[in-house]
Amino acid sequence: MVRTGFGGRQVCVWAVLLWPCLLGSGVPADCKGEQGSLARCPSLISQEKLLDRVIQHAEIIYRVSEESCSLFEEFFVPFPMRAQRNQAAYVCVIKALPVPISKNEIQQISDKWLLHSVLMLVQAWIEPLAYLQTTLDRYDDAPDLLLNKTKWMSEKLVSLERGVAVLIRKMLDEDTLTMSSNLRSIAQLDLQPDMLESVLRDYASLSCFKKDAHKLETFLKLLKCRQTDKYNCALY
Repeated sequence: MVRTGFGGRQVCVWAVLLWPCLLGSGVPADCKGEQGSLARCPSLISQEKLLDRVIQHAEIIYRVSEESCSLFEEFFVPFPMRAQRNQAAYVCVIKALPVPISKNEIQQISDKWLLHSVLMLVQAWIEPLAYLQTTLDRYDDAPDLLLNKTKWMSEKLVSLERGVAVLIRKMLDEDTLTMSSNLRSIAQLDLQPDMLESVLRDYASLSCFKKDAHKLETFLKLLKCRQTDKYNCALY
């Protein structure tokens, strides 16, 4: 399999620019002084700092999901086919969460609902993103920049799951359970569709993840707002 040289230098630049925000790297393993990373020792971080780091994590994941979707579209999706990512034939991994719209609805939802919704979304995407990584590896001309971005999202989503689980223990004083298997995607099935169908399926997967990554960021920022001004917060 031959890879194009596109993106080699861009990957380095991108990694350097994001380095201060990659919460799981370059942190002492002993986690002294609450300086531990989200990935390694979230239980030793204060609730306020942990929420801030989880939000930062979600923000970066969403931004990288936008970049990955745009890259995939540019390289693999013919312009006339781009609208098909929203067709019923290419449904998202899980059913859409009921997002509150009115101010009254936003005030009535609980912190528990927000946290459990975030955890459900994160857990629902761990396996589909891992599967997407394996399918992209089969593309002969997939740019390294796209492969690195999808691999990074897959790894950071696992880290985000750990952080949210600890946040639930800190804020709700309860343990978390892994979501039931019937909520997970069946995308792991090693099917061999024709090339165009495979491309559109992967495109739909990236597009759906981008939408859910935005929900993750939005719900977490709403949760942060509610810590100080519960009755004047709105969805972003």
